[in-house]
Amino acid sequence: MAGIGSYLKKHTEALVKDVGIEPACELTGKSKATLGRYYSDSDEHADRFMPVDAVAQLEAAASYPHVTSALAELHGSTLNKETAPKNSTGTGGINADVIALSQRFAMLMSEYQQSIEDGIITVNEAKRLLRETLELQKVLIDMKLHLEDESV
Repeated sequence: MAGIGSYLKKHTEALVKDVGIEPACELTGKSKATLGRYYSDSDEHADRFMPVDAVAQLEAAASYPHVTSALAELHGSTLNKETAPKNSTGTGGINADVIALSQRFAMLMSEYQQSIEDGIITVNEAKRLLRETLELQKVLIDMKLHLEDESV
């Protein structure tokens, strides 16, 4: 269970940072300290998680449903939105997706190369790799949606 909690806390942090700490406080009515406790990896906050209503409020304002996506992944599922995600321009189709995918993958590989130069991946380097992985995932979701549109 500890691994699941840590995984959800990381995605909760990504959600709050996506929205911004100040706007997240305004949307949820929670203080900065309270929001911080929801994604803190400190032992004293190990059993604290963001309430579902707060997650829903933040994900409505976020560019990506970080926590919902994490829950789906833990279940072995993926998200499939009928409408284009907020990060999608809706134009370009598959060819633009392939270009974006190759660019994002190149950026991920560049981050990875820089991270392993000294043989150790630090916490900050891991966070950068995670951010690039999430961006790559967003491009793949766009590509999947475009493929589904073209197959109908």
